[in-house]
Amino acid sequence: MNKVLKSILLVFGLVLVASCSKSDSSTLAPLRDYEVQKAADMASIETFMKTHYMTVTSSPGTDDDMDVTYTVIPAGGTQVSIWDQTDYPRMTREVTVRQGDADVVYNVYYLMLREGSGAESKSPCNVDSVLAGYRGEFLSSKSETVGSVTTTTIGGTEFEENRSPSAFLPLTSVIRGWSEVFPKLKTGTYTDNADGTITYGDFGAAVLFIPSGLAYFRNAQSTIPVYSPLVFSVKLFEIQRNDQDGDGIFSYQEDINNDGYVLSLPAGVVNPDDSDGDGIPDFLDSDDDGDGFLTKYEIKNLADDTTYTFENIPTCGAAGNGKKRYLDPTCHN
Repeated sequence: MNKVLKSILLVFGLVLVASCSKSDSSTLAPLRDYEVQKAADMASIETFMKTHYMTVTSSPGTDDDMDVTYTVIPAGGTQVSIWDQTDYPRMTREVTVRQGDADVVYNVYYLMLREGSGAESKSPCNVDSVLAGYRGEFLSSKSETVGSVTTTTIGGTEFEENRSPSAFLPLTSVIRGWSEVFPKLKTGTYTDNADGTITYGDFGAAVLFIPSGLAYFRNAQSTIPVYSPLVFSVKLFEIQRNDQDGDGIFSYQEDINNDGYVLSLPAGVVNPDDSDGDGIPDFLDSDDDGDGFLTKYEIKNLADDTTYTFENIPTCGAAGNGKKRYLDPTCHN
């Protein structure tokens, strides 16, 4: 494919993958040092986790299933903090983001309430779309004065809740913290009801603790102050597969190392999801093996002009290297 055209597609794809769902009414606050703000956010998140306990509702078949509430541990209380509880082990997703002139390494804490299970259970890739229920809170300092004593705590303020989503959210257009954790979840089961509604069960659910650098950072939202770390409880109901480069291969099928993430990496960095090593990851590359033949034509069955299903795309056989023919530059229709 013409290299200029491939470069244009790459730029378009990078903009798409890097985008976050910012409100049109968002405004920018003065820029703070990324590392300083990251440290402040993590201190707030860890303080919140160490001073609150968590209650999870298990109520299969109802809207309340996997609902989460957070409550301050009272003085002398024996409740186990979110930080110390072991029912839902604390996990960490490390995320490196190029911000300013340097790479900033963030940690996203998440609690896997339920991975998700079912006969057709599946996980999203980080560029798929998800049908997800959620409740979001931002963290901030709160002061309370009793008599002559003022106590400052880190508390959460709810800014949005969607218990019955009707639209899929592309993981390419939500905050980065979401797209980093959702691939860890799986869908569950569903039942069609007589009234036209759907009841979801055994779906994946998690709690996400997201520093502002992987959320809105200095973009003020209508209900979220600037530089706010966020806490989300999320439920994954369904997945919509996407094909970012329109080559007939879903992007999740172009995840070469099968880790749930397709990547756009800086020049000079080896990308495990770039078959031909041209600097354009396969999910944004319309010619995955760099042989000058478009992938969408290499997966055609010339006998009847139909497109092979992914599982049935031929290899080159004994003459090739065993790869599907759209990934083998020695193999053409």
